Amino acid sequence: MKLVTITALGGAIAIVTSLLFAQFHPFGDAGLYEAPDARTTIMEHASMPPEVRATLIAKCADCHSERVHAPLYGRLAPISWLVERDIMRGRDAMNLSRWESYGPDRQQVLAAKIVQETKSGKMPLLQYRMIHWSDRVTEADTATFSRWAHALQNPGDASMAPDVDGNPDRGKIVFEKRCLGCHALTQNREGPRLHGVYGRSSGSITGFPYSAALGKAHLTWNESTLEQWLTDPDALVPGNNMDFHVARPQERRDLIGFLRQEAGQ
Repeated sequence: MKLVTITALGGAIAIVTSLLFAQFHPFGDAGLYEAPDARTTIMEHASMPPEVRATLIAKCADCHSERVHAPLYGRLAPISWLVERDIMRGRDAMNLSRWESYGPDRQQVLAAKIVQETKSGKMPLLQYRMIHWSDRVTEADTATFSRWAHALQNPGDASMAPDVDGNPDRGKIVFEKRCLGCHALTQNREGPRLHGVYGRSSGSITGFPYSAALGKAHLTWNESTLEQWLTDPDALVPGNNMDFHVARPQERRDLIGFLRQEAGQ
């Protein structure tokens, strides 16, 4: 009897201690314990298909917005700290509560990133997919995101032919506006590093988790292949994980010029 009592007392102390430590926020206060503000809407006036908005709210908003729902385990430290860490990182990458404040270029990049990370299985994070099985992003969800991302990336003047050769200075601006969401020049991110990509073989960065399709493509990135890739990645390499294209021909030419310059060619 004494052993049972001591065990119960120890368990109660552990729970109380965990609840107390949860009041500390080493990674930032994500507002897990605050009642949602009814005035805080998510993409209420955003120009997007209703099915896209509904899926984003149902399956992404808990980590990527300012309206979070704390599960029971999220109230116990140190689990609460890890949940808050993921939320703070998620908001920093994309905050759906502020979607309408993002410019068109930023929205295009984020939409493409949503497709890339859900298609490759990086999002939602594995630990949450294991716990919240019903919130996993399905292939149908990814297809819906993909159609939306493609619609955002196709402006009305996309069919206009480029008027001049590629300009590396303008291409750098295109790179910074449209590519930095997933790529960097000198380090791998969601996409492989792009310094020296011009003239490089596809799928050749050691240790980067390329899609099986791109790993087997055996392309050399040059004027022709980069033009095709930036126009429509799926047409060039079906089954790849990239779902972003550059619709304007002039921007493609400028971007290729920048990548060629970065490669010293």
